[in-house]
Amino acid sequence: MIDVSQPKFAFSIREACAASGLGKTTLYTHINSGRLKAIRVGGRTLIPAESLHTLLNGEAA
Repeated sequence: MIDVSQPKFAFSIREACAASGLGKTTLYTHINSGRLKAIRVGGRTLIPAESLHTLLNGEAA
């Protein structure tokens, strides 16, 4: 279960899927096209919350 009581700075791929309702393949498509920013920290891919909000609001990345 995802705790939404504290605002997040970044989401894991799994968390971004749950928060947005988008599938993993769709998220990676947006990452590869440059519409969604992703950063690597160690072995993890993280989606900055601001980038996910921008994508979901239909704004340019």
